[in-house]
Amino acid sequence: MFKSYFKTAWRSRFRHKGATVGNLVVLLYRDFLRLVIVALLIAAPLAWSAMNKWLHDFAYRIAITWWIFAAVGALAVVVSLITVGIQGLRTARVNPVKSLRGE
Repeated sequence: MFKSYFKTAWRSRFRHKGATVGNLVVLLYRDFLRLVIVALLIAAPLAWSAMNKWLHDFAYRIAITWWIFAAVGALAVVVSLITVGIQGLRTARVNPVKSLRGE
C-alpha cells in the first residue's frame, strides 16, 4: 500500500475538507483496479501462449478455454479489492489532525 502510505498529507487534507472514509477508499480502489486490469491484459496472452506451447508436447492434449483466464482475473480483482479495502479503511480512519501536525 505504498500509495496510501506516501499520500498521508493529501488524504488528511481531503478528509479535512469533508470527504468520507468511503470516498477515500473508492479513490484507492480506482487506482489499484486500473493496475490489476492492465496487468491481466498483459499477462493473460503471455500465459496462454506459454501454456499452449507447453501443453502441445503432451500426448493427451486439452484445449485452453477463455473462461479459465476470466476466472483467474476475477479472482485477482476480488483479492485486490479486499486487500485495498482493508488497508484503505485502516489508513482512512487515521485522525487527519495528527497527520497534518507532523508535517
